[in-house]
Amino acid sequence: IIFGAQNCSPIEDEIRLVEVMRRLGLMIMQLTYNNQSLLACGCYEEEDSGLTRFGKQVIAEMNRVGMVIDMSHSAERSTLEAVDCSAQPVIISHANPSHFHPALRNKSNKVLDAIAANEGLLGFSLYPFHLKDGPQCSLDNFADMVAWTADRMGVNRIGFGSDLCQSQPQSVLEWMRTGRWSKVMDYGEGSSQDAGWPESLAWFGDNRDFPRIVDALKTKGFSDEELGLIMGGNWVDLLTRVAQPVAESAEIDAEI
Repeated sequence: IIFGAQNCSPIEDEIRLVEVMRRLGLMIMQLTYNNQSLLACGCYEEEDSGLTRFGKQVIAEMNRVGMVIDMSHSAERSTLEAVDCSAQPVIISHANPSHFHPALRNKSNKVLDAIAANEGLLGFSLYPFHLKDGPQCSLDNFADMVAWTADRMGVNRIGFGSDLCQSQPQSVLEWMRTGRWSKVMDYGEGSSQDAGWPESLAWFGDNRDFPRIVDALKTKGFSDEELGLIMGGNWVDLLTRVAQPVAESAEIDAEI
């Protein structure tokens, strides 16, 4: 089990809390969750203001303590600036190429290229709103997307981040979309006419269906070794390289 935060709320507005949270076991942190944060801009904002001054300092601190920077829910300028600012690889843990489907959460070729050059990682999303044709996306089309991305980024720079909340009620979806920040419903990638959880993919009901994806990727020419990397090996490699435990600190020890 790996702990990751979907936004930067755990550190509030105190940079010292980056080390505190890493020492408590937080291994991955997103700089934003769709909205503007104290660190960067989310992908649903109309204007992307990029990294803030605080955001640049937090990135340096995350690098220092071995906390992985995740830009899955961030806007393009913020993501590119984070990659440029970070001395460590940056990840997009759950999203897809926007050329495959132009969802706000999906990423442009420019971002994919930056993540690859940074030796980071893209985790493919299985959330239907992020897929071509939504719930009707075929397994063959999905496998084509993976193969295309492997050709562009390199097979060592891709993995899976399914982004599925299985068997969760509507209330969980509503909390994800609005939390405490809004008095009106924000539908995210959905709409008022399509406000619930998306229909499940015919070929992926739960984690027991990952072998179906493996079989589909084999038809696209991936070797067993490459499939081992895509299905988990690349994540292990990245976390080994980036998520190193922080050195002992008497000041932080006293606080936790």
